[in-house]
Amino acid sequence: MDKLSVDHLLGIKYLNANDIDLIFKTADHFKEVINRPIKKVPSLRDITIANLFFENSTRTKLSFELAEKRLSADVINFSAGQSSVKKGETLIDTVNNILSMKVDIVVMRHGNVGAGVFLSKQVNAKIINAGDGTHEHPTQALLDSYSIREKLEKVKGKKILIVGDILHSRVALSNIFALQLQGATVKVCGPTTLIPKYISSLGVEVETNLKKALEWCDVANVLRVQHERMDIKYFPSTREYTQLFGINKQILDSLDKKIVIMHPGPINRGVEITSDVADSDQSIILNQVENGVAVRMAVIYLLAQQIKR
Repeated sequence: MDKLSVDHLLGIKYLNANDIDLIFKTADHFKEVINRPIKKVPSLRDITIANLFFENSTRTKLSFELAEKRLSADVINFSAGQSSVKKGETLIDTVNNILSMKVDIVVMRHGNVGAGVFLSKQVNAKIINAGDGTHEHPTQALLDSYSIREKLEKVKGKKILIVGDILHSRVALSNIFALQLQGATVKVCGPTTLIPKYISSLGVEVETNLKKALEWCDVANVLRVQHERMDIKYFPSTREYTQLFGINKQILDSLDKKIVIMHPGPINRGVEITSDVADSDQSIILNQVENGVAVRMAVIYLLAQQIKR
């Protein structure tokens, strides 16, 4: 059987094109499974997975949990907000306590960049990064690419625009890595204060005019403005941001082609995207949510195959 070239899913930058291909082929199979009347498979009946979320997350956590349950794994949920981490316990203590319960796979979201890499060197379990700080969010990028592939038949040669708060987004970085690995061209668009300085070193062009950027692309992936990560003002007002970088039906209808609209969620309706765009036939936002479960099932299943019993 084909297997991944990595022992953990810590970031897209550690994967190669074959890994992405294998994850997508496996996800195709699981997508068919989750559309059956009986949505479970007994594949991971003897595997225990711990979901460690040191930062709040609703959608990613639910998606992983559903993926794990569809594979018949035993699931332990750990939310650091209500835990001993608040009492000063370290990441290593927390994880060692959980591993002493004989956990095989750890799905972790953490506010610190590189937390997953650090953990993978300390513990004997498979680590899946569910988001580390403003760094990477690999499963989100995989489900985004998978959704593009499903809608446009391939990712190679497509022009993908990422719009919005690039600076604070782990989704943007993972998406850039994943899309380039598959042969797509990526541009970013947003206020210059929200575009990181290093972006051009990744082979990504910057376009500050939204209309021009939308005219160029096949797909626009719209990111949320992450107010919770901003310690200073990056733009004068939300109203001004919406006027310059918000996507509404009027601007979409003014283009000479139909582009695909994506959003990793949660959506600030009326800020970065209006409801009539989010709910339109050009939007694949709900497909992204459904595909998230299939892609996460694929990642978990493939990593579980490497566990030595």
